[in-house]
Amino acid sequence: MISKELLEILVCPACKTKVVLEGERLVCSNCMRKYPVRNGIPIMLIEEGDKALQDEKS
Repeated sequence: MISKELLEILVCPACKTKVVLEGERLVCSNCMRKYPVRNGIPIMLIEEGDKALQDEKS
């Protein structure tokens, strides 16, 4: 689980918009990239967010 304090400071590395926790992902409301959370650790790499975008377009 991600702490409330951490969630308040996390932003999308691609567009610098705040992210929102949705299930096991952090979602950017601006560019719609979705970053996974693995073992309670957010994986905030642009490449991970791009994978989710590509999966949705397929």
